[in-house]
Amino acid sequence: MKQLKTLSLGFFAFFLLLSSTAFAQKRDIYELKTYHIDSPAQEAMLDNYLENAFIPAAHRNGIAKVGVFKPISTQADAGKKVYVFIPFKSMDEFMGLEGKLAKDAAYQTAGSAYINAVYDNPPYKRIETSILQAMTGQPKFAESKLTNDKKDRIYELRSYEAATERLYKAKVKMFNSGEMDIFEKLNCSPIFYAETIAGANMPNLVYMTTHENMDIRNEHWKQFGADPDWAGMKDLPEYANTVSRNDTRLLYPAEYSDL
Repeated sequence: MKQLKTLSLGFFAFFLLLSSTAFAQKRDIYELKTYHIDSPAQEAMLDNYLENAFIPAAHRNGIAKVGVFKPISTQADAGKKVYVFIPFKSMDEFMGLEGKLAKDAAYQTAGSAYINAVYDNPPYKRIETSILQAMTGQPKFAESKLTNDKKDRIYELRSYEAATERLYKAKVKMFNSGEMDIFEKLNCSPIFYAETIAGANMPNLVYMTTHENMDIRNEHWKQFGADPDWAGMKDLPEYANTVSRNDTRLLYPAEYSDL
């Protein structure tokens, strides 16, 4: 009987270990859509669709937060792009959303102008989509911890490309092994860190931080470069040549953005 009890306790402990490990490994799936637009009319049509049709439908289907961002006025692509960030709990949830929207009568009505747009008056020029998986160091997206008005903030979206998959994986390891901690220490309020599963410019990772304004954003990067933890890792041989191209986008949130 004692042996049976010991085996039962051992099995229970093993089950708990498996459960906690599976939970720890559960990472968000993100869709990052870039709408390329040609005119203020397209932007207005897209804003109306996102605010009044897509985001309410996403909320109804269990997606609590959707981020919508646009390039700030000093960027070369200002007025030409709209970024939409959609976090999912799983790949199944991502795959199932389109079918749910097709059955959502309120969405179909509110989004009619976008959904049924004619060929010579489309709401965008093209859509570019990336599918991402959250890094292990931050397996879930987060809202910014900043308390100032969102309209005054700088949302910084960065993509770090690598020359090879091996170097890309080394850069991901660098983020999970300390680089994220530096951003946290400097109060850069990250929204997400992610590995690209499918998209342009692979292999690459993508992440987004937030800053109260441009001056503070610039100061954060000065502090990052001088940080002793960064100095202790940036010249390690295992992290040499891990970034072949840095694509930086400075954005602001749409008024109706959840993030």
